Amino acid sequence: MKRVAKLIAAAVPLAALVPLTLTAVTPLGPSAPAAQTVSQAEPACATAPLTAPDGAKIESVQAVRQPGGTVSFPETPASGPIRIDDVPAYCQVTVTLTHPGANDHVKVAVTLPETGWTGRLQAVGGSAYTAGDFGAPLVQAVKNGYAGVTTDAGVPLTFLDTTWALTADGKINQPLVTDFATRSVHESAVIGKDVAKRFYSRAVSYAYWTGCSTGGRQGYSEAQNYPADFDGIAANAPAVDWSQFAVATLWPQVVMNQEHDFPANCVLEAFRHAAIRACDPRDGVTDGIIDQPGTCGYDPRALVGTKAFCDGKQFTVTAADADVVRKIWAGPTDEHGRQLWPGLPKGADFSGVAETKVDDNGTPYAPGFQVAVGWVQTFLEKQPGFDTSKITYRQFAGLFRQSVQEYDHVIGTSDPDLSDFRAAGGKLITFIGTADQLIPPGGTLQYRRQVERELGGTQRVNDFYRLFFGPGVSHCQGGGPAPTDQLGALVNWVEHGQAPATLAAATPDGTTTRNLCPYPQASRYTGHGDPAVASSYRCR
Repeated sequence: MKRVAKLIAAAVPLAALVPLTLTAVTPLGPSAPAAQTVSQAEPACATAPLTAPDGAKIESVQAVRQPGGTVSFPETPASGPIRIDDVPAYCQVTVTLTHPGANDHVKVAVTLPETGWTGRLQAVGGSAYTAGDFGAPLVQAVKNGYAGVTTDAGVPLTFLDTTWALTADGKINQPLVTDFATRSVHESAVIGKDVAKRFYSRAVSYAYWTGCSTGGRQGYSEAQNYPADFDGIAANAPAVDWSQFAVATLWPQVVMNQEHDFPANCVLEAFRHAAIRACDPRDGVTDGIIDQPGTCGYDPRALVGTKAFCDGKQFTVTAADADVVRKIWAGPTDEHGRQLWPGLPKGADFSGVAETKVDDNGTPYAPGFQVAVGWVQTFLEKQPGFDTSKITYRQFAGLFRQSVQEYDHVIGTSDPDLSDFRAAGGKLITFIGTADQLIPPGGTLQYRRQVERELGGTQRVNDFYRLFFGPGVSHCQGGGPAPTDQLGALVNWVEHGQAPATLAAATPDGTTTRNLCPYPQASRYTGHGDPAVASSYRCR
């Protein structure tokens, strides 16, 4: 059942291209009353003896007191510049672990507020091929009264680099893959709790996981394999079924190359907007959003012969363009035409996964989704320079099967048996946008339905695991109203037994609000009232 237990001796996330996530820490709102604040003499920021997790050895421990105040972070591939004010002084403890025979060096960082600790621990997930976030989320956790924890899993914090997964002789580095896939997140939970207990002379009251994309996958991995690590898990846009997803999202590149047709980006945008115009009104309100892309029957052939403009240059939409878009929306198939994975949702942005670039000679080409490119090059072909543009439809299907066979038991995160997590009293909330261009929401829905079949149906699963779809929201955030206090809702559920009937959501500028509904319900316009206001919608 719990596959990682079998793999720890052999081998063990993503956020996505680097628009493939945000591991942002959501401030607690009024819906989540703070746990009792620890009152004691100011703890000393100093190293202390720690107990190494099973199978690991502690190489070093460092403790540095940080003054707090205003803390700023520069722009990264995953987020813009961030400034956090009124941060209390805190202690940052960095623990370096290794595993006998692995030659790995895994860092775990724990941030501990000197004042205002609520007794809670918040773990922060990663993005693409980066396992954690040592920046703003840890400081935001401190401001919110949490002890924060994250890990690098012993791999570079470079998002898209996968060369670490190969040894010098071109073989898979099983210990590092194990660290990245499951082991290091579990060990960070163990270390975080141990450090907090020694610092505050009191055990952590509640532990929470927060992450999106790779961070979402990591959260599901914890629920599947280490169900006692966290009381609550907020795992958004999760890259579950990783061994399938990581190949499936290369499909648009394969289609363009095999069809020898590279639609200009303005043409792709024309198809997106045409689908929105056709299907947007079906939910009762015209707001530029397709609430349920899976029910949108728009046929891209309707756009053939129309004009589109890119940088002042006119393009005529061709039948070949329409066929490429149709295949991308339909999703990858095997050599017999059987669907392997959901396609790009209609209404979602094509950029990142299905876009056209032009080389120095003026020749168009499809670079492909870089998370998928790296997976095929490094993990499947074991050749960092492998040219994915030459992959045929038949070869694609073979790579898909190979990925599942070789890695589903390692990093697949596909086990629908969450019975141990449920029995431990765990609560799981997932949010994903219906216009997520990097992780198709159909994959998350597919997994959720598998859990329902495994554990007795929708209502029983909703007792501990709730899935919320954000109409028009792209990867992790943007495009439509996203949750404003998901962590607060999770805290209320875990600590007060108040399951979220809805998740309050808003666009970044606050101009549009919506109450997101738990699956299988969906938010529906009442027919009257301002379409930009949450009160104009009901869960149905």
